[in-house]
Amino acid sequence: MPNLFKRRHTSQGRHTPNLRSIWLVAPLALIAVGLLAFALYQGADALLTSENMTKTPVDVQDVIKTTVTVITLMGAVLAGVYAYRKQLLAEGDSHRADASQLAERYGTAAEQLGHEQAAVRLAGAYALARLADDWPEQRQMCVDVLCAYLRMPYEANATSPGFRMGEREVRRTIVELIRNHLQDPSAPTTWCGLDLDFTSATFDSGADFRGAQFTGGNVSFQRVRLTGAGVSFGDARFAGSTVSFMDTKFTDGGVSFIGAEFTGGVVSFYGSEFSGSTVIFSSSTFSGGRVSFQLADFCGSEIIFGTVRISGGLVLFDGAKFNSGTVQFGGTRVMSGGFSFGHAEFAGSAVFFTHAQFRGGEVGFADATLTGGTVSFEDASVGADAFISWGPFTPISST
Repeated sequence: MPNLFKRRHTSQGRHTPNLRSIWLVAPLALIAVGLLAFALYQGADALLTSENMTKTPVDVQDVIKTTVTVITLMGAVLAGVYAYRKQLLAEGDSHRADASQLAERYGTAAEQLGHEQAAVRLAGAYALARLADDWPEQRQMCVDVLCAYLRMPYEANATSPGFRMGEREVRRTIVELIRNHLQDPSAPTTWCGLDLDFTSATFDSGADFRGAQFTGGNVSFQRVRLTGAGVSFGDARFAGSTVSFMDTKFTDGGVSFIGAEFTGGVVSFYGSEFSGSTVIFSSSTFSGGRVSFQLADFCGSEIIFGTVRISGGLVLFDGAKFNSGTVQFGGTRVMSGGFSFGHAEFAGSAVFFTHAQFRGGEVGFADATLTGGTVSFEDASVGADAFISWGPFTPISST
C-alpha cells in the first residue's frame, strides 16, 4: 500500500517542487476547514454575546455574517497559497524547458566540434563557450569538452597524413576563448577556479594565455608540447591553483612568462625538458607558493629570469641538469624565500647571476656538481640578511 505521508519522488525534472500527494492534502484540507468553520461559529457567537451589554443571545444572522467574513478572508489566503503553488509548478516547467533546450544546444555544439569543415568546428567552439556561460551547473562539463578537443592528436605539418585544414585556427580560437574567460575571477561567467586538463596537448605558434588568472582548481599542462614562437603566459597570475607543467617539452620556439605573478599555490615544471627554445621569465614576481623546476633538463635552450623579484616562496632547481645553453638570472632580486639548486648538475651550461641582488632569503647549491660550463655571480651583491651556500664548487664571483 502506498504511503500517503511520503513526498512524491517521481522523475519530473530536477526543478519540479516536491509536493505532497493530492489524495492526502484534499481530505485533510476539507476536515481542517470544517473544524475551523465550526470553531469560528462558536467563537463568533461567544464574542458577540460577550460584547452585548445585556448578555442576551445575539441574532444568529450576525454570527453567520461574522463567520462568513472570516472564512472569506481565509479563503483569500488559501487562494493565494494555491496561486503560489501553481506558480512553483509553472516555474518548474519553465526550468525543465530551459534544461532541455540547454541539453539540445550541448549536443549540437559537440556535434559541430567533430565536423570535417574547420568553419563548422569554429562555430561549435563558440557555441560551447556561450553554452558554458548560460549553464553554470554544467559549466565544468562544457570546459572539459573544449580541453578534450585540444588534447586530441594534432598535426601541424600540411604534408602529414593527419593534417586537417584550418585546425590550427580552431585550436587558437579555443585557447583564446579559455583565456578570455580567465581574465576576471569575479565575473559571473568566469572560468577561474575550474579544472583545466590539457594533458599531452600540443600548443604551437600563437597559443596565447596572456593575462590568464589561475586562481583555483587544478590546471594540467603535463606532458604538453610547447613549440613554435608566440606561446605566451605573459602577465598571467598563478595564485591558489595547482598548475602542473610536469614532463612538458619546450622545444623549437619561444615561450613567454614575462610579467607573470606567482603569488600562491604550486606551479611545477618537474621533469620538464627545455631544448632548443627560449623561455623568458623576465619581470616575473615570486611572492608566495612554490615553483619547482626539480629534475628539469636544460639542454641547448636560453632561459631568462632577468629582473625577477623573489619576495617569498621558493624556486626549486633541485636535481636539475644544465647540459648546454644559457640560464640568466641577471638583475634578479631576492628579498626573502630563495633558490635551491641542491644536487643540480652543471655540465656545459652558462648560468649567470650577474648584477643579482640578494637582500634576504637563501640561495643554496648543496651537493651540486660542476663538470663544465660556468656559474657566475659577477657584480652580484649580497646583503647581511642573505645567505648563499656554494656547495662543493666555487663559482665566478666578485661579491
